[in-house]
Amino acid sequence: MINILQRYFVLHFLYYSKTIHAFSATPSKSTQSEDKMTSVQRTIKEICRKPPSHWVGDGFHVFPVFADKAFTSELSPFLMFDYAAPKHFGPARDGHRRGVGQHPHRGFETVTIAFQGEVEHRDSKGNSGVIGPGDCQWMTAAKGIVHEEFHSNSFAKSGGTFEMCQLWVNLPKSDKMSEPRYQPILDKDIPKVSLKEIGVDSDSNGRECVDEDLKLKNGYARIIAGEFRGVKGPAKTFTHVDLWDIAIANKDKDFELEIPEGHTTMVFVRRGGVEVQGKELFLADVAIMNRKGTKLTVRATEEDSSVLILSGEPIVGEPIAARGPFVMNTHQELIDAMRDYHLGKNGFEHY
Repeated sequence: MINILQRYFVLHFLYYSKTIHAFSATPSKSTQSEDKMTSVQRTIKEICRKPPSHWVGDGFHVFPVFADKAFTSELSPFLMFDYAAPKHFGPARDGHRRGVGQHPHRGFETVTIAFQGEVEHRDSKGNSGVIGPGDCQWMTAAKGIVHEEFHSNSFAKSGGTFEMCQLWVNLPKSDKMSEPRYQPILDKDIPKVSLKEIGVDSDSNGRECVDEDLKLKNGYARIIAGEFRGVKGPAKTFTHVDLWDIAIANKDKDFELEIPEGHTTMVFVRRGGVEVQGKELFLADVAIMNRKGTKLTVRATEEDSSVLILSGEPIVGEPIAARGPFVMNTHQELIDAMRDYHLGKNGFEHY
Protein backbone atom coordinates (compact mmCIF):
# COMPACT_ATOMS: atom_id res chain seq x y z
CA MET A 1 0.00 0.00 0.00
CA ILE A 2 2.87 2.38 0.73
CA ASN A 3 4.27 2.00 -2.80
CA ILE A 4 0.85 2.61 -4.35
CA LEU A 5 0.30 5.77 -2.35
CA GLN A 6 3.81 7.07 -3.02
CA ARG A 7 3.39 6.46 -6.75
CA TYR A 8 0.11 8.36 -6.72
CA PHE A 9 1.78 11.31 -5.00
CA VAL A 10 4.60 11.39 -7.54
CA LEU A 11 2.31 11.15 -10.54
CA HIS A 12 -0.05 13.87 -9.54
CA PHE A 13 -0.51 15.16 -6.04
CA LEU A 14 2.93 16.50 -5.24
CA TYR A 15 1.81 19.23 -7.62
CA TYR A 16 -0.89 20.20 -5.15
CA SER A 17 0.27 18.94 -1.72
CA LYS A 18 -0.22 21.74 0.78
CA THR A 19 -2.13 22.71 3.90
CA ILE A 20 -4.21 25.85 3.52
CA HIS A 21 -6.49 27.71 5.92
CA ALA A 22 -9.75 29.13 4.63
CA PHE A 23 -11.24 32.54 5.18
CA SER A 24 -12.87 33.56 8.43
CA ALA A 25 -16.52 32.77 9.08
CA THR A 26 -17.11 36.42 9.99
CA PRO A 27 -16.77 38.88 7.09
CA SER A 28 -14.91 42.14 7.66
CA LYS A 29 -16.94 45.32 8.04
CA SER A 30 -15.98 46.44 4.55
CA THR A 31 -17.14 43.13 3.12
CA GLN A 32 -20.40 43.34 5.05
CA SER A 33 -21.09 46.82 3.66
CA GLU A 34 -20.26 45.67 0.12
CA ASP A 35 -22.66 42.74 0.48
CA LYS A 36 -25.53 45.17 1.02
CA MET A 37 -24.97 46.60 -2.46
CA THR A 38 -26.68 44.95 -5.38
CA SER A 39 -24.70 44.32 -8.55
CA VAL A 40 -26.56 42.78 -11.47
CA GLN A 41 -23.80 41.77 -13.88
CA ARG A 42 -20.94 39.58 -12.63
CA THR A 43 -17.47 41.00 -13.19
CA ILE A 44 -14.22 39.12 -13.69
CA LYS A 45 -11.96 38.80 -10.67
CA GLU A 46 -9.13 37.01 -12.45
CA ILE A 47 -8.36 34.98 -15.57
CA CYS A 48 -6.15 31.91 -15.23
CA ARG A 49 -4.65 31.01 -18.59
CA LYS A 50 -4.03 27.44 -19.69
CA PRO A 51 -1.30 25.95 -17.46
CA PRO A 52 1.35 23.40 -18.54
CA SER A 53 0.00 19.86 -18.82
CA HIS A 54 1.19 16.72 -17.05
CA TRP A 55 0.34 13.02 -16.87
CA VAL A 56 -1.82 11.37 -14.23
CA GLY A 57 -0.87 7.72 -14.47
CA ASP A 58 -0.40 6.77 -18.11
CA GLY A 59 -3.97 7.40 -19.25
CA PHE A 60 -4.80 11.00 -18.41
CA HIS A 61 -2.82 13.86 -19.93
CA VAL A 62 -4.31 16.83 -18.08
CA PHE A 63 -4.18 20.57 -17.61
CA PRO A 64 -4.34 21.37 -13.85
CA VAL A 65 -6.73 24.23 -14.53
CA PHE A 66 -6.77 25.81 -11.06
CA ALA A 67 -2.95 25.65 -10.84
CA ASP A 68 -1.74 27.28 -7.61
CA LYS A 69 -5.28 28.31 -6.65
CA ALA A 70 -6.24 24.67 -6.09
CA PHE A 71 -7.31 23.89 -2.53
CA THR A 72 -7.77 27.54 -1.58
CA SER A 73 -10.83 29.16 -0.02
CA GLU A 74 -10.97 31.53 -3.00
CA LEU A 75 -12.51 28.76 -5.10
CA SER A 76 -14.60 27.09 -2.37
CA PRO A 77 -16.43 24.70 -2.56
CA PHE A 78 -14.28 23.60 -5.52
CA LEU A 79 -10.84 22.15 -4.78
CA MET A 80 -9.15 20.98 -7.95
CA PHE A 81 -9.96 20.66 -11.65
CA ASP A 82 -8.10 18.57 -14.24
CA TYR A 83 -8.96 18.67 -17.92
CA ALA A 84 -7.72 16.06 -20.40
CA ALA A 85 -8.03 17.73 -23.81
CA PRO A 86 -8.76 15.52 -26.85
CA LYS A 87 -5.84 13.15 -27.38
CA HIS A 88 -5.50 10.11 -29.62
CA PHE A 89 -4.48 6.80 -28.07
CA GLY A 90 -3.63 3.76 -30.13
CA PRO A 91 -4.85 0.28 -29.17
CA ALA A 92 -3.26 -0.90 -25.92
CA ARG A 93 -0.74 -3.73 -26.20
CA ASP A 94 -0.86 -7.06 -24.36
CA GLY A 95 -4.13 -6.22 -22.64
CA HIS A 96 -2.64 -3.21 -20.84
CA ARG A 97 -5.13 -0.56 -19.76
CA ARG A 98 -3.99 3.01 -19.36
CA GLY A 99 -5.02 4.87 -16.22
CA VAL A 100 -4.38 5.06 -12.48
CA GLY A 101 -4.30 2.06 -10.13
CA GLN A 102 -5.74 1.79 -6.64
CA HIS A 103 -5.51 4.93 -4.50
CA PRO A 104 -7.46 6.28 -1.49
CA HIS A 105 -9.61 9.37 -0.97
CA ARG A 106 -11.25 10.97 2.06
CA GLY A 107 -13.15 14.17 2.79
CA PHE A 108 -14.48 15.29 -0.61
CA GLU A 109 -16.15 14.26 -3.89
CA THR A 110 -14.76 13.54 -7.34
CA VAL A 111 -16.83 14.44 -10.40
CA THR A 112 -15.66 12.85 -13.65
CA ILE A 113 -17.20 13.76 -17.02
CA ALA A 114 -16.36 11.78 -20.15
CA PHE A 115 -16.59 13.71 -23.43
CA GLN A 116 -14.86 11.26 -25.78
CA GLY A 117 -13.72 7.72 -25.05
CA GLU A 118 -14.65 5.74 -21.95
CA VAL A 119 -13.56 5.71 -18.30
CA GLU A 120 -13.92 2.58 -16.16
CA HIS A 121 -14.22 2.87 -12.38
CA ARG A 122 -13.92 0.35 -9.56
CA ASP A 123 -13.81 0.98 -5.82
CA SER A 124 -13.40 -0.75 -2.47
CA LYS A 125 -17.14 -0.55 -1.74
CA GLY A 126 -17.92 -2.86 -4.65
CA ASN A 127 -19.01 -0.16 -7.07
CA SER A 128 -17.91 -0.36 -10.67
CA GLY A 129 -19.00 0.95 -14.03
CA VAL A 130 -18.10 2.58 -17.31
CA ILE A 131 -18.95 6.11 -18.38
CA GLY A 132 -18.89 7.10 -22.05
CA PRO A 133 -19.39 10.32 -24.03
CA GLY A 134 -21.65 12.70 -22.13
CA ASP A 135 -21.82 10.56 -18.98
CA CYS A 136 -20.78 11.67 -15.50
CA GLN A 137 -19.57 9.78 -12.44
CA TRP A 138 -20.16 11.60 -9.14
CA MET A 139 -18.29 9.80 -6.38
CA THR A 140 -18.52 10.85 -2.74
CA ALA A 141 -15.39 9.57 -1.00
CA ALA A 142 -16.49 10.98 2.38
CA LYS A 143 -14.95 8.96 5.24
CA GLY A 144 -12.92 6.75 2.95
CA ILE A 145 -12.77 4.86 -0.30
CA VAL A 146 -10.09 3.23 -2.44
CA HIS A 147 -10.65 3.28 -6.18
CA GLU A 148 -9.02 2.95 -9.57
CA GLU A 149 -9.68 4.65 -12.90
CA PHE A 150 -8.69 3.32 -16.32
CA HIS A 151 -9.63 3.58 -19.95
CA SER A 152 -12.37 1.00 -20.43
CA ASN A 153 -11.52 -2.43 -21.79
CA SER A 154 -13.29 -1.78 -25.09
CA PHE A 155 -11.63 1.62 -25.58
CA ALA A 156 -8.23 0.16 -24.67
CA LYS A 157 -8.63 -2.50 -27.34
CA SER A 158 -9.75 -0.18 -30.10
CA GLY A 159 -8.01 3.07 -29.18
CA GLY A 160 -9.34 6.44 -30.32
CA THR A 161 -9.76 10.02 -29.14
CA PHE A 162 -10.01 10.49 -25.40
CA GLU A 163 -11.32 13.60 -23.60
CA MET A 164 -12.52 13.99 -20.03
CA CYS A 165 -12.34 16.16 -16.93
CA GLN A 166 -12.34 15.60 -13.19
CA LEU A 167 -13.50 18.13 -10.62
CA TRP A 168 -12.97 17.80 -6.86
CA VAL A 169 -15.72 19.27 -4.67
CA ASN A 170 -15.17 19.84 -0.95
CA LEU A 171 -17.51 18.52 1.72
CA PRO A 172 -18.55 20.49 4.81
CA LYS A 173 -16.94 19.32 8.05
CA SER A 174 -20.26 17.79 9.14
CA ASP A 175 -20.28 15.48 6.08
CA LYS A 176 -16.60 14.58 5.67
CA MET A 177 -16.99 11.35 7.64
CA SER A 178 -20.35 10.33 6.16
CA GLU A 179 -20.81 7.13 4.17
CA PRO A 180 -19.40 7.04 0.63
CA ARG A 181 -21.79 6.98 -2.31
CA TYR A 182 -21.59 6.64 -6.05
CA GLN A 183 -23.82 8.35 -8.62
CA PRO A 184 -23.55 7.11 -12.21
CA ILE A 185 -25.23 9.84 -14.29
CA LEU A 186 -25.80 8.89 -17.91
CA ASP A 187 -26.02 11.39 -20.75
CA LYS A 188 -29.64 10.40 -21.45
CA ASP A 189 -30.58 11.40 -17.90
CA ILE A 190 -28.99 14.87 -18.09
CA PRO A 191 -31.57 17.44 -19.21
CA LYS A 192 -30.79 19.95 -21.95
CA VAL A 193 -32.12 23.48 -21.67
CA SER A 194 -31.86 26.22 -24.28
CA LEU A 195 -29.81 29.31 -23.53
CA LYS A 196 -31.35 32.74 -23.23
CA GLU A 197 -30.08 34.87 -26.09
CA ILE A 198 -30.17 38.55 -25.18
CA GLY A 199 -32.60 40.53 -27.31
CA VAL A 200 -34.03 37.46 -29.04
CA ASP A 201 -35.62 35.14 -26.49
CA SER A 202 -38.32 37.51 -25.30
CA ASP A 203 -40.41 40.41 -26.52
CA SER A 204 -40.88 43.76 -24.78
CA ASN A 205 -43.28 42.12 -22.34
CA GLY A 206 -40.81 39.38 -21.41
CA ARG A 207 -42.68 36.64 -23.29
CA GLU A 208 -40.75 33.85 -25.00
CA CYS A 209 -40.88 34.38 -28.76
CA VAL A 210 -38.42 31.94 -30.34
CA ASP A 211 -39.05 28.30 -31.25
CA GLU A 212 -37.53 25.99 -28.60
CA ASP A 213 -35.99 23.58 -31.11
CA LEU A 214 -34.25 26.48 -32.85
CA LYS A 215 -32.98 27.82 -29.52
CA LEU A 216 -31.52 24.42 -28.64
CA LYS A 217 -29.66 24.40 -31.95
CA ASN A 218 -28.23 27.85 -31.21
CA GLY A 219 -27.06 26.97 -27.72
CA TYR A 220 -27.95 24.78 -24.76
CA ALA A 221 -26.85 23.76 -21.30
CA ARG A 222 -26.70 20.21 -19.98
CA ILE A 223 -27.67 20.45 -16.33
CA ILE A 224 -25.51 17.94 -14.44
CA ALA A 225 -26.03 19.51 -11.01
CA GLY A 226 -28.05 22.39 -9.62
CA GLU A 227 -30.71 24.28 -11.54
CA PHE A 228 -30.81 26.22 -14.80
CA ARG A 229 -33.83 28.16 -16.04
CA GLY A 230 -36.09 26.20 -13.71
CA VAL A 231 -34.75 22.76 -14.69
CA LYS A 232 -32.88 20.68 -12.11
CA GLY A 233 -29.98 18.35 -12.79
CA PRO A 234 -29.84 14.74 -11.51
CA ALA A 235 -26.76 14.97 -9.25
CA LYS A 236 -27.33 14.98 -5.49
CA THR A 237 -25.00 17.39 -3.69
CA PHE A 238 -24.25 18.21 -0.05
CA THR A 239 -24.08 21.96 -0.67
CA HIS A 240 -25.53 24.03 -3.49
CA VAL A 241 -23.47 23.26 -6.60
CA ASP A 242 -24.35 24.22 -10.19
CA LEU A 243 -22.48 22.32 -12.91
CA TRP A 244 -23.55 23.18 -16.46
CA ASP A 245 -22.02 21.84 -19.67
CA ILE A 246 -22.78 24.52 -22.25
CA ALA A 247 -22.57 24.25 -26.04
CA ILE A 248 -22.81 27.33 -28.31
CA ALA A 249 -23.18 26.69 -32.04
CA ASN A 250 -22.67 30.16 -33.48
CA LYS A 251 -20.34 33.00 -32.57
CA ASP A 252 -21.20 36.62 -31.82
CA LYS A 253 -24.43 35.87 -29.95
CA ASP A 254 -24.82 37.07 -26.35
CA PHE A 255 -26.28 34.54 -23.92
CA GLU A 256 -27.31 35.48 -20.39
CA LEU A 257 -26.98 33.08 -17.46
CA GLU A 258 -28.53 33.50 -14.00
CA ILE A 259 -26.13 32.79 -11.13
CA PRO A 260 -27.02 32.82 -7.40
CA GLU A 261 -25.72 35.87 -5.56
CA GLY A 262 -22.60 35.19 -3.49
CA HIS A 263 -21.65 31.90 -5.13
CA THR A 264 -18.17 31.13 -6.38
CA THR A 265 -18.48 31.05 -10.18
CA MET A 266 -16.02 30.10 -12.92
CA VAL A 267 -16.19 29.89 -16.72
CA PHE A 268 -13.96 27.19 -18.22
CA VAL A 269 -13.39 26.80 -21.97
CA ARG A 270 -13.10 23.22 -23.22
CA ARG A 271 -13.62 23.92 -26.93
CA GLY A 272 -13.40 26.99 -29.15
CA GLY A 273 -13.33 30.39 -27.52
CA VAL A 274 -15.64 32.74 -25.63
CA GLU A 275 -15.76 36.31 -24.47
CA VAL A 276 -16.75 37.24 -20.91
CA GLN A 277 -16.89 40.88 -19.85
CA GLY A 278 -14.89 41.86 -22.93
CA LYS A 279 -12.11 39.38 -22.11
CA GLU A 280 -11.44 36.54 -24.53
CA LEU A 281 -10.87 33.00 -23.23
CA PHE A 282 -9.39 30.08 -25.14
CA LEU A 283 -8.89 26.33 -24.60
CA ALA A 284 -8.36 25.44 -20.91
CA ASP A 285 -8.57 29.08 -19.75
CA VAL A 286 -10.79 29.81 -16.77
CA ALA A 287 -12.36 33.10 -15.66
CA ILE A 288 -12.94 33.44 -11.93
CA MET A 289 -15.86 35.77 -11.38
CA ASN A 290 -16.46 38.11 -8.48
CA ARG A 291 -19.19 36.84 -6.15
CA LYS A 292 -21.41 39.89 -6.46
CA GLY A 293 -24.19 39.96 -9.03
CA THR A 294 -26.63 37.46 -10.48
CA LYS A 295 -26.13 37.68 -14.25
CA LEU A 296 -23.34 36.41 -16.47
CA THR A 297 -23.08 37.10 -20.20
CA VAL A 298 -21.15 34.72 -22.45
CA ARG A 299 -20.43 35.22 -26.17
CA ALA A 300 -18.72 32.63 -28.36
CA THR A 301 -15.87 33.95 -30.49
CA GLU A 302 -15.57 30.70 -32.47
CA GLU A 303 -18.18 28.42 -33.99
CA ASP A 304 -19.07 25.28 -32.02
CA SER A 305 -17.66 26.46 -28.70
CA SER A 306 -18.21 24.78 -25.36
CA VAL A 307 -17.76 25.92 -21.76
CA LEU A 308 -18.31 24.49 -18.33
CA ILE A 309 -19.91 26.71 -15.72
CA LEU A 310 -18.85 25.85 -12.18
CA SER A 311 -20.81 27.66 -9.50
CA GLY A 312 -21.30 26.81 -5.86
CA GLU A 313 -22.01 28.12 -2.39
CA PRO A 314 -18.71 28.71 -0.55
CA ILE A 315 -18.08 26.66 2.58
CA VAL A 316 -17.39 29.49 5.01
CA GLY A 317 -15.29 29.41 8.16
CA GLU A 318 -13.88 25.89 7.74
CA PRO A 319 -10.12 25.57 7.16
CA ILE A 320 -8.89 23.44 4.27
CA ALA A 321 -6.15 20.94 5.06
CA ALA A 322 -5.10 19.07 1.91
CA ARG A 323 -2.36 16.55 1.34
CA GLY A 324 -2.32 14.12 -1.55
CA PRO A 325 -5.63 12.28 -1.81
CA PHE A 326 -7.06 13.53 1.50
CA VAL A 327 -8.87 16.84 2.14
CA MET A 328 -9.82 17.55 5.75
CA ASN A 329 -9.94 20.56 8.09
CA THR A 330 -6.83 20.05 10.24
CA HIS A 331 -3.34 18.61 9.95
CA GLN A 332 -4.16 16.03 12.63
CA GLU A 333 -7.11 14.80 10.53
CA LEU A 334 -4.72 14.27 7.63
CA ILE A 335 -2.47 12.16 9.85
CA ASP A 336 -5.54 10.21 11.00
CA ALA A 337 -6.59 9.61 7.40
CA MET A 338 -3.17 8.27 6.45
CA ARG A 339 -3.13 6.01 9.51
CA ASP A 340 -6.65 4.71 8.86
CA TYR A 341 -5.74 3.93 5.26
CA HIS A 342 -2.67 1.93 6.23
CA LEU A 343 -4.56 0.12 9.01
CA GLY A 344 -7.63 -0.52 6.84
CA LYS A 345 -10.21 1.01 9.18
CA ASN A 346 -12.69 3.90 9.53
CA GLY A 347 -13.80 3.75 5.90
CA PHE A 348 -10.97 1.70 4.42
CA GLU A 349 -12.06 -1.69 5.83
CA HIS A 350 -12.74 -3.27 2.45
CA TYR A 351 -9.36 -2.44 1.00
